[in-house]
Amino acid sequence: MNLEFHSVTPDRWDDFEELFGERGACGGCWCMSWRLARSDFDRLKGEGNKNAMRAIVDSGNIPGILAYDGETPVGWCSVAPRTEFPRLERTRVLQPVDDKPVWSITCFFVAKSHRRKGITVKLLEAAVEYAEKRGCTILEGYPYEPRQPKLPDPFVWTGLASAFRKAGFREVLRRSDTRPIMRYCL
Repeated sequence: MNLEFHSVTPDRWDDFEELFGERGACGGCWCMSWRLARSDFDRLKGEGNKNAMRAIVDSGNIPGILAYDGETPVGWCSVAPRTEFPRLERTRVLQPVDDKPVWSITCFFVAKSHRRKGITVKLLEAAVEYAEKRGCTILEGYPYEPRQPKLPDPFVWTGLASAFRKAGFREVLRRSDTRPIMRYCL
């Protein structure tokens, strides 16, 4: 595969929508889980979350990047300043490590046809490059470190710790057996 990566901007909304499909990636999430209070996320699930993400994109904020295989969108990585993900603040396990400003990688979605081909690692590498160009000095992720050798794909939407390690991230704190906080310092 010869992958290319592009920011999700209004002119790429149709590609984002194509990748996420009718179900909004997983159960109508439209990658709004970390951006909304749980009650709002549940209430808006589906079309409401899609409209909320569309409003972010239309406002000029870039919520993440898309991976393309040729002209086809095949992967997504949510990457932005941590302040854009208020639900992180309400999660005991993912409280800030320190008072340094960080950017966060909170979610991935890869088209079923392209899973298990290393696209998540490539998305992480592209996210590092994207964040660095925007002045980020610390990029943080909250992957899953499974106790079981294989989990269904929907359970690892925050990524796997092994992919983060392959992309050069280092574990800085672990408040849970399965959820390390990993950083890449730029």
